[in-house]
Amino acid sequence: MRNCAYVILGAYGGVGSALARRLAANGAKLTLVGRDEVKLAALADELSAHRLVADATQSSEVEAVVAAAATEHGELSGVANCFGSLLLKPAHLTSDAELEQTLAIHVKSSFAALRAMVRVIPREGYRGGSLVLLSSAAARVGMANHETIAAAKGAIEGLALAAAATYASRGLRVNCVAPGLTRTPLTARITGNEAAAKASMAMHALGRFGEAGEIASAIAFLLDPEQSWITGQVLGVDGGLSTVRSRATG
Repeated sequence: MRNCAYVILGAYGGVGSALARRLAANGAKLTLVGRDEVKLAALADELSAHRLVADATQSSEVEAVVAAAATEHGELSGVANCFGSLLLKPAHLTSDAELEQTLAIHVKSSFAALRAMVRVIPREGYRGGSLVLLSSAAARVGMANHETIAAAKGAIEGLALAAAATYASRGLRVNCVAPGLTRTPLTARITGNEAAAKASMAMHALGRFGEAGEIASAIAFLLDPEQSWITGQVLGVDGGLSTVRSRATG
């Protein structure tokens, strides 16, 4: 990954920051993107990385920062969309505003990242790259009160598969990482609640939460140019949540 150039959208979140540190340690050139300029600046200064401010819900801003990063670095090796939110409510208690916000943060930003990545691919002397989107085990396992986030993540998986087919001829690889419950600041109200944590861990065959570094490792794997034969995949990094039931969990 040395000298590869990557954009990380949602860079200062739990997974985004773990990914940024991993890629930087491997010698990658980074453009870090987020809405909070103070948090973004702190991470960018730590890693000597380029930084750009953007709102995940605004397609034009997402597309602009990806284009700017391509200009800054000359070309892009890949983009990872780590923008996220977590809304746990049954459908009948979810407002239109909450639904639209969730879809904008997850789906709209992913679509914009794809569109922007495609626009930088045709540059002379440059072909291909990798786009990694963040899904969730909730897109494949029915879990109570996850209707909104499951809808968003299911849309992202469909987007990734279609885009992988559409842009394969240009050498663009599009994949998803689908975590189970991962310990990050975003999930602290679950992982920090003893009863909720116990119930959640029991659903994962490996009997624990994921860690941000484990999700970042999977994203970095898919971004790596060495994985040039992998596209159109949804990689579950979920402690077995989506596929396995151990004796302990029935």
